[in-house]
Amino acid sequence: RPSERLPARSVVMFETITSISDQKTRIDKYKELQASFFSNGQVAELNGLIDHMASEDTSVIISRQVITEFVGLLPSLDTARIKEVAIYALDKLQPRIVSFEEQVTVIRERLAGIYEAEEDWAMAAKTLAAIPLDSGNRVLTDDYKVEKYVHIAQLYLEDDESVQAEAYINRASLLMSSDIDASLRLRHKVCYARILDSKRKFLEAALRFYQLSQVDEGELAGHRVDDAELMQALTCAVTCAILAPAGPQRSRFLATLYKDERCARLPSFSVLEKTFMERVLDKEEVSTFAATLMPHQMAKLEDGSTVLDRAVIEHNMLGASRIYTNISFDQLGALVGIPPAQAEQIASKMIADGRMTATIDQVDGVLDFQTESESMTNWDNAIARVCHKTEKIVLRAVERHPHLGATLGAASG
Repeated sequence: RPSERLPARSVVMFETITSISDQKTRIDKYKELQASFFSNGQVAELNGLIDHMASEDTSVIISRQVITEFVGLLPSLDTARIKEVAIYALDKLQPRIVSFEEQVTVIRERLAGIYEAEEDWAMAAKTLAAIPLDSGNRVLTDDYKVEKYVHIAQLYLEDDESVQAEAYINRASLLMSSDIDASLRLRHKVCYARILDSKRKFLEAALRFYQLSQVDEGELAGHRVDDAELMQALTCAVTCAILAPAGPQRSRFLATLYKDERCARLPSFSVLEKTFMERVLDKEEVSTFAATLMPHQMAKLEDGSTVLDRAVIEHNMLGASRIYTNISFDQLGALVGIPPAQAEQIASKMIADGRMTATIDQVDGVLDFQTESESMTNWDNAIARVCHKTEKIVLRAVERHPHLGATLGAASG
């Protein structure tokens, strides 16, 4: 029982206050007693008071006022005591959450702030996620809900929990409109771009980051974004673009970045330039670029290579297509630094995905690249074949049905 954990003096005080018939006087006495517990940092006594207020024997009218003041006095304790008392209070008030929803929300926000300061991202996120935002018992603005959902998503991202982060950013997305505060809309966009990055959807993330790098005051209702933050978003856009799977879409976006004069000031510009020009990247350049990457951007894939390894291999294969008309897989493997069999596997996937125009001669173990002129020739030849077959069909039709010849002649005349 709670009373057994309390000093006898406190138990007597609670019983004395309970016996007071006048409700206002009783509330005042509880508040006086609570204030003395806070001023003396008496955690056990405060926990006992929470037990007393959470009891069904105590009127909600009284307990709600006392708990409201309890929430206001929490910051007067040191961090360790706030944490201990807050955790205890949340546990005891949970069964009567409907009666103390607003007070519990403030306690959770306070506790989440402590976890966040301690860099315990998961606990901070879980603490905020437990706030009832859709209970219907309180009228909450969309701004308030969006802020909470985005904050929770940001905390999960810090803990590398992109799946949980996406779940909460999607909830925020359902409430997004032009009426939402501009700074919140910006936070939402940043968080969504980071989620795409974490999920290795690098091209989509690059596009989002690039849009963020171009935000102006008009989009933020007059609020100015620091130039350093815009450059950081641009840096993220370049990094994600380089890591994105090689192919036409990536090439088009790389061209956009390369033409942006701001990119010339970035440390990664030399890698961006070579990537855009489809030149082969050397090991030293790759190592320097790798040092700037986040842990999830260096994650291992199924074959044991990293995201960066795969991006560089695919890029160098495209670079080889600019140098060679054809190349054996032994030579290609040596060029990109992987076994011939793996080089063939990656090349075949790039061809199947439409990210590289080439054919594979498995008998001779050769990769034949198709140049742009060859592709156009093939296209012209395909059109010629279709026209030739159409002409043959028309001639056969006229042979079987002579009257069609006169009709076609009249139409062509």
